[in-house]
Amino acid sequence: MQRPHILALIPLPAATRAALAGTYTVHEGTSTASVPWEDIAAVVTNGTTGLSAAQMERMPALRIVCAFGAGHEAVDLGVAAQRGIVVANAPGANDETVADHALGFLLALSRGYGTLTAAVRAGGWHGLRAARPTLNGATLGILGMGRIGQAIARRAVGFGMQVHYCTRSPRKDLPYAHEPSPVALARASDYLVAACPGGPATHHIVDGPVLAALGPEGFFVNVARGSVVDSEALVQALRRGDIAGAGLDVFEYEPEVPAALRALDNVLLTPHMAGRSPASQAAQTTVLLASLADCFAGRVPATAIAPR
Repeated sequence: MQRPHILALIPLPAATRAALAGTYTVHEGTSTASVPWEDIAAVVTNGTTGLSAAQMERMPALRIVCAFGAGHEAVDLGVAAQRGIVVANAPGANDETVADHALGFLLALSRGYGTLTAAVRAGGWHGLRAARPTLNGATLGILGMGRIGQAIARRAVGFGMQVHYCTRSPRKDLPYAHEPSPVALARASDYLVAACPGGPATHHIVDGPVLAALGPEGFFVNVARGSVVDSEALVQALRRGDIAGAGLDVFEYEPEVPAALRALDNVLLTPHMAGRSPASQAAQTTVLLASLADCFAGRVPATAIAPR
């Protein structure tokens, strides 16, 4: 019996590749002419890379698209549904890791870890010991209150922060204060974290007015998607001192990071790896293997995404 052919459009951890190779014939990337497009039965991708209708058209045997993580916004769900292709993801697998990363940004920004480390390494000491903001007693605003938003909120409460959030409608099951708009949320917050899904509905939801409402003592963190932030407005707000600083794990046109952001010393930058830890990658691998096994056994994967 022929082993199903799988195409990985994203770099996968070595352990994941090895686990897949035990059952499937795995092809990585699309730059090689050796990819047997007509035989590809499964694709592994993520929310940023996705899978387009044109790409699906090249794969007549495609049965399942697996997002290695929760994000799937760049997968054409409509075309997949029309062709009967299952789309599955791994919700919850990296929530806690992303939340840890967000809190790390908040601490590092408020306490000045990046700039102070550089200054002390350069021989500085005197003049560097000015008082810095702390999280305790401050207000954290969270854009989005899904699994990751809730994980961030739990951590913030542990630091003695007040939590406000903005979603389309209030969550009656949560004890946090709901704000009716991103501007209102920013105005109420000392720290603003984007933890919402990407896609058209949230495109540039953090814009100039939101950043202005956050104010010159406010910090912004993005562990969502680069598309949720107006990059030019963010650069201008940071340059003018309209906000105090930013921590960014995602970028609008990644892997390109705007030179203007790289030049600012009030910005912390990480390469879209907030959700990556050994534990989260192991969990994502487990879900991936289960989804593939279910599909090829004729079962609907537990994490299949309902057609829209």
